[in-house]
Amino acid sequence: MTLVELIGRADERSLAASAVACLDRCLPLLEYVEGAGRIGLDTDEALRPLWVAVEGGDAWLGQLRRVAAVVQRVAGAAPGELAPFAIRMASAVPAAYHGPELRDWAEDCSAAVLEVHLRLDGVATGNDEARVKAYRNGETDGISPLTSGELRRQAQLLEMLAEGSGGGGLNHALQLSNEGKRVLRAAASRRARNKG
Repeated sequence: MTLVELIGRADERSLAASAVACLDRCLPLLEYVEGAGRIGLDTDEALRPLWVAVEGGDAWLGQLRRVAAVVQRVAGAAPGELAPFAIRMASAVPAAYHGPELRDWAEDCSAAVLEVHLRLDGVATGNDEARVKAYRNGETDGISPLTSGELRRQAQLLEMLAEGSGGGGLNHALQLSNEGKRVLRAAASRRARNKG
């Protein structure tokens, strides 16, 4: 199935976990913002408790919005073209733990992370939104290696969440997302060195 199809059939828990994992993978981008650590954002741990225990309801969303507000504040101080993607995902946290709202958020987070990978891969063209839409619908001709890896991880993560009824699915999805986070951190580090 395509990524769009996987998100279309995912349940609320899987949608929430998928979206939070996408945002989590982008947090290493904020490590290059001076002072990020001083305002209490641990880019490895900030979202982990939320996306490995996707309980739902107002309390879970309230905790998520508090972390998202910190992400927005840190990202708002960041120079360059990548931090706005973290702001985009953090600012779109839904007001209700409800299927349609969670699906919209998961769709947008999925697209945003893929756009980030296009830029880090050095193949952004100004038509990235259309390219990402095509990739997510299974049209992957000419896709770059970095972006292809992220597309694959997103699909695998949703498949794992769909198969795992308990904590096992989330634990395996966490391992996969951490792999993507390491890849993104390495790509961002190389980009920073090349610009330095």
